[in-house]
Amino acid sequence: MEAAVKPRPTGAGLAVLAFLLFAGAPAWSETASPPEPEGYRRENYRAPTPASLRGAGTATTAEAARLWREKTALFVDVMPHAPRPANLPAGTIWRDKARLDIPGSTWLPDTGYGELAPVTEEYLRTALTMLTGGDRARPIVFYCLRDCWMSWNAARRAVSWGYSNVIWYPDGTDGWQESELPLEPAQPMPMARDR
Repeated sequence: MEAAVKPRPTGAGLAVLAFLLFAGAPAWSETASPPEPEGYRRENYRAPTPASLRGAGTATTAEAARLWREKTALFVDVMPHAPRPANLPAGTIWRDKARLDIPGSTWLPDTGYGELAPVTEEYLRTALTMLTGGDRARPIVFYCLRDCWMSWNAARRAVSWGYSNVIWYPDGTDGWQESELPLEPAQPMPMARDR
């Protein structure tokens, strides 16, 4: 019995195949995770995130919930916070947008941007040192929302500062809520100058 031989594309068929393989397809598909960038994400923070973070662990909701129940890790939310605008006319009612966090978390808002103002970078450094008691091996879980680069950036920054047990939780409070795990109202940790 002879083995079936598949015809090989030639001429125009090869050109179409080459186009589909190299020029026509993006570097990653719509269903696959994008690759890790070399630096921090500096724009379009609400977009699909990579599946991993070099130098850090990545936790599923089940893994994050286990760490939370065992109280073996610190949980840090980096979701931005819109403060009351300074130029609101007198008498204007301002209502803070509520943020629900994983219970026991510390909310360090605005610390997940790709570029941090020096005061914000110092806020993050000081808070991490205080929360860990200076122990850079203490497990820290960084999160915000699903498809949010803020937590990826903050976790990457902690890795670059020598924290050796950084855990990124990419599904954040979205995944937590979907799993019917508890959330509680949060308040941002004040900066040293605000205390």
